[in-house]
Amino acid sequence: MGRPHVLAIPYPAQGHVIPLMELAQCLAKDGIKVTFVNTEFNHKRIVKALSQTGNINESIQLASIPDGLEPWEDRNDLGKLTVAMLKVMPEKLEALIEKINETESDKIVCVITDYGMGWALELANKLGIKRAAFVPTAVALLALAINAQKLVDEGIIDSDGTPLKHQMIQLSPDTPAMSTLNLVWTCMGDFTTQKVIFHSISQNITSAKLADWILCNSSYELERGALTLVPNCLPIGPLLASNRLGKSAGHFWPEDSASLAWLDQQPANSTIYVAFGSFTVFDQTQFQELALGLELTNRPFLWVVRQDMTQDNDKAYPKGFKDSVKNRGKLVGYASTEVGLELDKDESGIIRQAEIRKKVELLLTDKSYKTRALDLKLKAMSSATGGCSQKNFNNFVDWIKEN
Repeated sequence: MGRPHVLAIPYPAQGHVIPLMELAQCLAKDGIKVTFVNTEFNHKRIVKALSQTGNINESIQLASIPDGLEPWEDRNDLGKLTVAMLKVMPEKLEALIEKINETESDKIVCVITDYGMGWALELANKLGIKRAAFVPTAVALLALAINAQKLVDEGIIDSDGTPLKHQMIQLSPDTPAMSTLNLVWTCMGDFTTQKVIFHSISQNITSAKLADWILCNSSYELERGALTLVPNCLPIGPLLASNRLGKSAGHFWPEDSASLAWLDQQPANSTIYVAFGSFTVFDQTQFQELALGLELTNRPFLWVVRQDMTQDNDKAYPKGFKDSVKNRGKLVGYASTEVGLELDKDESGIIRQAEIRKKVELLLTDKSYKTRALDLKLKAMSSATGGCSQKNFNNFVDWIKEN
């Protein structure tokens, strides 16, 4: 009998691909073969970045299927991307699984899919294959999604996810309060996109009922309150390459190694690191306010600026900004617990430079933030390297290897 063979498919965003790739690396280390399926668009970027590092286990093979969009279409339009994926990817993934099972001795015995790709669970169920859903984000977001219908029933949001009034809500006494203006689906673009994402989230909640396992990249130490709201979600995190003495893989862009040499020249614990998700897009006003806020801190900073972060990055920088910060600031294209502060927007919806400076200074001068962060880090790492997260992972591996 051959090795157990798992197919893993992430949601096509950087913050989803890397954690699932790390899970794949851990499975491969335990003797499990993995076919890792990206969209064709992301596959090309990942392969290009990997060519410089090769940080991938030999038991992992990379594959790709189309996402339904043309190469030139905007994948930052999440509504359009979501609709296109649902139309095209299920059929293409089924064909890929059938091809693998017809041509390889190691048949697919389990599909591990991002929680945001619930259709893949439906497909695996149809094909009679074991199923696991993986949550790479904070479990609190999953708890919010699961309680979305309750928010509708209570008149807090309408049937499309739009808040009916500005208020603070709390899912349970053990979870932080959140503003209805910051519900995850309301931060995804215009109303059309919000509506698509909200209903997609609802469908994923239904599809997840088909999962044999629901795993998350978190730990009880980090999110005990949220995990209590989702008792069938088992933490196996934090998934870090350093835990297996390896290096991470699945990056969309080659790392800017020059930033490491620059960092080595800065005093210990002195540098501000600034980075946003792979879908984050700023208008020119917010981009400039962020730049000026960093300049006002008068501290060294490393700011990861994607090429598509704003309409025209080079023209978006405030006049003279690059010259004024060239000795203490580093702008890079790519560089390789929640304890923090919320940045407040003004009446026009912009986070101003003074607010950025104020919160950065508070974060760096109030020692309690660092103390709490280090305490959470210690507890989370302990869980991932011998505690509850490690035990959950080991049980999952044993389940995959069962006949």
